[in-house]
Amino acid sequence: MRKKCGCTRRSAMGLVAIAALLPRAHAAPIAEHELFVAAAVRMKDAAVRAGDQAYGAVVVWNGQIAGYGASRVREFGEESGHAERVAIRDAQQRLAREDLSGCVMYSTSRPCVACQRAAAQAKLARMYYGPDATDAGTPR
Repeated sequence: MRKKCGCTRRSAMGLVAIAALLPRAHAAPIAEHELFVAAAVRMKDAAVRAGDQAYGAVVVWNGQIAGYGASRVREFGEESGHAERVAIRDAQQRLAREDLSGCVMYSTSRPCVACQRAAAQAKLARMYYGPDATDAGTPR
């Protein structure tokens, strides 16, 4: 039998918080979650149209999107082109600061370990992601 990971499940669109990795932050209402997830899905769709992998992410600060990330693996290489890392770099540039304390990330699928580490180093308050391979099969 498979052991549960202890992540906090959210009812809105299957969102999952990585509570063990990142410090707690004030949770947004469900309607806001859905808006930000939809923005991440739009970034995923943009990546697919560009011929890249189907992943997208956004970084939110004070209820507004501060960073956008579509998968750009073909352009930047394997790890640095992941949507989560692209969104973190975009948010850092737009907010003109490396420390993203108080920001929240929404991703279309479970981030890899390198992206989770990048989120922790950027001091993101929380991360939400869509279904991963164990929830709904391989992300497309």
